[in-house]
Amino acid sequence: MSQSAYIKLVQGSAVDTISLEDVKNRLLEYRRQTSLTGAQLDWNYAEAAFPYTIESKDDGWFYLQGMNPLYKFIIFGVGETERGESQVPCIQVVLPDGSTHGDKAKANEFCKYLGKHLQGELTMFNGRTVYYYPRK
Repeated sequence: MSQSAYIKLVQGSAVDTISLEDVKNRLLEYRRQTSLTGAQLDWNYAEAAFPYTIESKDDGWFYLQGMNPLYKFIIFGVGETERGESQVPCIQVVLPDGSTHGDKAKANEFCKYLGKHLQGELTMFNGRTVYYYPRK
């Protein structure tokens, strides 16, 4: 059965709205940062940290296609979800049926990265919530 994680952009987040292109750009920035780390270590760390290619779809989502047998798919989409009585923008990360343990580990890593940089509220695949936005 597929599993989903959500990154909600709440009051206090770094941005108010997000597009699919923004999510792609943030993942590309993640890949660039890991390649710089790899250059410092003299190791191809970017390939180990981001073992996917980005495949686009026209209907509001894109997916990461694994480049080796340890990784298959991770799907990303944007939309809105309920938080209390209001609708808030969110990123949905889906692990479809047939995803590997490696996919789940990488999806958790990507969700934490996006949640931290967007200062959002991350509801992980196991239902736990991580608050990255400043709370009083």
